[in-house]
Amino acid sequence: MNLMEKKDRSGKQDWREDIRSDQNKERKEEEDDLMVEDLDEEEEEEFEENESGINGLLQRPYMTTVLLGVIVLLLLCIIILLVLMPRQKEVSDANGNLQQNITEYAQEQKQNDVQNVSGEDIVVQIPDKEEENKQNASVSGQESTGKKPQTEKMPESDQFVSADGDKTAVVVDIEDENDAAYTKEYILNEALPYFADNNQDAIWDLAHLKRYVKLSSSLEGTDQYYYTGAVNGNGRPEGKGLAIYEKNSYYYGSWSDGKRSGEGIWFRFYIGQKDKNNAMGKYMAHSYSGSWANDMPNGQGAEHYDVDISKLQVRERILQNIVGNFSDGLYDGELYANTVDYTGNVEEWSGITSRGVFTLWRDMSAIGECSVWRKNDDHSLCMDIDKSENKNQGIRELLKKENK
Repeated sequence: MNLMEKKDRSGKQDWREDIRSDQNKERKEEEDDLMVEDLDEEEEEEFEENESGINGLLQRPYMTTVLLGVIVLLLLCIIILLVLMPRQKEVSDANGNLQQNITEYAQEQKQNDVQNVSGEDIVVQIPDKEEENKQNASVSGQESTGKKPQTEKMPESDQFVSADGDKTAVVVDIEDENDAAYTKEYILNEALPYFADNNQDAIWDLAHLKRYVKLSSSLEGTDQYYYTGAVNGNGRPEGKGLAIYEKNSYYYGSWSDGKRSGEGIWFRFYIGQKDKNNAMGKYMAHSYSGSWANDMPNGQGAEHYDVDISKLQVRERILQNIVGNFSDGLYDGELYANTVDYTGNVEEWSGITSRGVFTLWRDMSAIGECSVWRKNDDHSLCMDIDKSENKNQGIRELLKKENK
């Protein structure tokens, strides 16, 4: 074989090889395309299988109930958290405020002894001895704070209740009456707002505290009284004011030149006392409310007794209220009264007086008695007193002869 034939053969082989390579390349591209198409089909099949599985799962009946239960549970948890969080904060704040309020209250009570509600605090004597003991008067002027002090209440375990619901006259053993803070200024300022409001429940409670009993007893036999309120240029009570006297007695109302004058109310509390003034323990307190002049009840007014009916005997009745006109503390004119008996039954009576002497409905001199009260709805029934006592009938504890 010559060289030309070899070249021709090799040229033919190269051409054939090129054709083969082109054919192989086309086959390879076709195979790649087929492989890509197969992969796409497999992915679509898998997606369809997955989608159909989820839809099938969701379409099952019990799955709806489960999902609703989960949603409700989550909502309940959220609501509980929203409710509890503010309450915890509120309790925390309340505890902090309570502790702060208790501390502030304790400090305020200790500072009240230097505060005066209105006017001046003075020790006043009965007018006929005023000039003689003028140097004994003490004055301290502080402006009103406008605050009402807190009243110490009797513990439930220490309360004694009579059959008609009234508390008996006992001293409340809940504080140290020797506390240096309990000056006369402190006590007067503490009591004044309650007298001004005529809060008789609070007045009762205050009068039975040890510090009040002790302050009143310090005036025993001195013809003096402690006073807080308005005064005139001479330093005498003028206008509205409160006075504390001996024997657990108080007056709040109008004054004129050192004397009770105008409208006012007087109290006396029978604390630890059992004598004829309180009918041997049957009366717990005595009061008069109405018109005053020249330091005595003058004009229309009402006298009242707090009665412990548990101490009354069977079929016993006792005077509770007397309403009418008064002259220098004496009964004067037509009077209306009511009594209460051991069962709490109330009856109404009438009487006629002139300067402390009753007009008799019935004279029983033979037995030394006379009828002075007649029952309103049955005039045949009367109440009697000893004939020798038919004089100076009135508010006996306020009569001048009783105070001398």
